[in-house]
Amino acid sequence: MMSLHPRECTLVKEEGENYGFCLRIERFKTGHLIRNVEKNSPAEKAGLKDGDRVLKINGVFIDKEDHGEVAELIRKSVTPVIFLVLDDHSYESALKEGISLEELAKKSPNQEQTEEPQLVQSGESGSAPQPRLCYLTKEKNSYGFSLKSSAGQKGLFIVDLSPLGAAVKAGVQPNDRLIEINGENVENNTHEEVVEKVKKSGNRVVFLLSDKETDQYYYRWNMQLTRGKANLKLLPHKPRNLELQKDNNGYGFYLRMEQNGKGHFIKDIDSDSPAAKAGLRDNDILVAVNGEPIEALDHEAVVEKIRQSGDNTTLLVVDEETDTMYKMAKISPCLYYQARLEPRLSIAKIPKHTEEENHKPRLCKLTKSTTGFGFQLNAIKNIPGVFIKEVKKDGPANIAGLQDDDIVIEVNGTNVENEEYEDVVARIQDSGNSLTLLVCEEKAYQHFCSQNKAVTASMADPLNGDQGEPPAYAEIQATEPKNELAEPQERASSSSSEEDTEL
Repeated sequence: MMSLHPRECTLVKEEGENYGFCLRIERFKTGHLIRNVEKNSPAEKAGLKDGDRVLKINGVFIDKEDHGEVAELIRKSVTPVIFLVLDDHSYESALKEGISLEELAKKSPNQEQTEEPQLVQSGESGSAPQPRLCYLTKEKNSYGFSLKSSAGQKGLFIVDLSPLGAAVKAGVQPNDRLIEINGENVENNTHEEVVEKVKKSGNRVVFLLSDKETDQYYYRWNMQLTRGKANLKLLPHKPRNLELQKDNNGYGFYLRMEQNGKGHFIKDIDSDSPAAKAGLRDNDILVAVNGEPIEALDHEAVVEKIRQSGDNTTLLVVDEETDTMYKMAKISPCLYYQARLEPRLSIAKIPKHTEEENHKPRLCKLTKSTTGFGFQLNAIKNIPGVFIKEVKKDGPANIAGLQDDDIVIEVNGTNVENEEYEDVVARIQDSGNSLTLLVCEEKAYQHFCSQNKAVTASMADPLNGDQGEPPAYAEIQATEPKNELAEPQERASSSSSEEDTEL
């Protein structure tokens, strides 16, 4: 039987851009075919090729689904969209040999996605994995998913996604872990309590979700999984950042603060005014002026900020539907704007050569003393990877330069980042009286992860010869992850009476 390797391709497009391919069904051929892949398009950059068959979209098997509905699913999906595909020859061979495509699709795809693999950054602020906010709108009285618990793991997991259901269209993926519902943490809730919360939400609900990779990353760095760190790309309704240039009659709109304190509303936009030309609409809600949040300010303070802008001002606004979605998620629309700026700001912060100088792994050669290596090897339960703890003063580890919380990258020249705890222990036990570790400080490791760089011994300074005598294997101690979540924060609002100002 031949070896078949599906490929995972992540398509990312900008607003108004096409993915750059055609999805077709053809006479005498089976499956959903990729055709007419455009040069330099998101499809080509992701590694899609002519004749590929689409097996999964966003983790859901769609090979047997109606073609029109699959095409509609792709159109409605919020970028990025993850395709699992099989090349033309492999697909036809699988059919001839009677291989189950659904079973094949369950296996992890190999990493040879293209001749020159493209690195696609996940999230707005770099390549580190992020939790995701997904806004689900019920279809045919269903969200199109079910929930299950998993022994020894926190929270409930999304399973049995309907291929063309509301959850898939919102960006939910199989085995996502449910963290929050409408801004409320549910990790410690029972199955029945979570189901009741979803029902009470009505026809719309916001989920904060994490996948296995994101869980591992946040556990590793002992960081809190909160909605403030979430990727907002999947949210269907976006705030609008509009630039206005004043003419002789001003900006051409009224700013009104409603008596109910719901926010600062745009009203009575003059035709052909700067406000109308910039795209402001009646009943838009103003949330920031020149990048500064104003949701908690009173009417006079907001008016003054706009007037102080002079002849040009930038307004971040949301329509009623977008405002409702963000309030449901209990986050400010300003987060979306800040996330879009973050990549540009982070590039300007630190010169590249300074970053490289300050972030180096270290090669440490230990020689066993009568009491061992003088450190503990720690791990987080059910997560690959190990780190150093309790380095004993003046012991072999301390003399070799090991420090508490160092991440172990290599043991005697072999990479162990993805190995289970017991396997790393075995390597150390088998190393005899001499042990060489490639380690990285937490901050440095995060830096390399954010740059999509593999940490290798060539990055470290060379060893300055052997140190002391040879080592006994390390003491072992597993620790449980800390994963406390911050309390939900409500959006600030003002309770001033209705006021109206022309601008």
